[in-house]
Amino acid sequence: MNNKILAILAGVVFGVVVLANSVFTVKETEYAVKFEFGRIISADFGPGLHAMVPFYQNVRKFERRVLTRNYPAESFLTSEGKILNVDFYVKWRVEDPGTFYTSTGGDEDVASGRLAEIVKDGLKGVFAKRTIQQVVAAERREFIGDIMQFAGKSVAQLGLTLVDVRVKRIDLPEDVSDSVYNRMRQDFARQAAQLRAEGDEAAQLIRAEAERTRTEILANAARDANKIRGEGDAEAAKVYAGAYQRNPEFYAFYRSMQAYRNSLGQPGDLMVIAPEGEFFKYMKQSQR
Repeated sequence: MNNKILAILAGVVFGVVVLANSVFTVKETEYAVKFEFGRIISADFGPGLHAMVPFYQNVRKFERRVLTRNYPAESFLTSEGKILNVDFYVKWRVEDPGTFYTSTGGDEDVASGRLAEIVKDGLKGVFAKRTIQQVVAAERREFIGDIMQFAGKSVAQLGLTLVDVRVKRIDLPEDVSDSVYNRMRQDFARQAAQLRAEGDEAAQLIRAEAERTRTEILANAARDANKIRGEGDAEAAKVYAGAYQRNPEFYAFYRSMQAYRNSLGQPGDLMVIAPEGEFFKYMKQSQR
């Protein structure tokens, strides 16, 4: 009886083991590669539950998400022959799990090391084409574009995709840092002086144009004023002439009254005129 129970329990355990080794699950964040006696037979599994033959087949899973790896500082030469110490990190992910396993044994550390060598070669090419100033002032996409173009084919051979390369820090050797900064300072000062000179030139042109416009406006205004004044004087002379023709005596009297008003009785005025003159004609008449 006991042997029968043990046999049943052994059969149940064996069945559970067989069932457990007959299925496997794949998450959305994973790749799965199925092997048969160490040979890849399938690597295109989607998320979900999948079957396999127990004991003859096995499965290995790899990360589908983007991986980040930091690398210690490396020395690179610029086009000037100067040395730069550069810290960088790389973002990558597995693109082809079968190729990834074949080329690296499915080991992320091995893949990271080989990827680092590829990226370093790319950075060497990038820095070798630029001066120190160009390296410091360059935009990140310039680096990424050049490195992607250089490393694309080599990275694909590893079953990987290079997502991003970021330079974290660039250190200059002490013997060249001061000279580089001084040169950059001089270049920026020269650019600032050039911009100021261009601004002064533009300001002078604007002021000259404004002065010319002002002169034209004042000249036109003076011309128009003289024209209007002349027309007014002509009209006044015409009115005076008409008044004189209608009544010469009254016109002479009116003009004399205006002359008396403008000439006599002003504070501090002193006039030396012979009383027999024509100027006092109507005053003499008023005394009679």
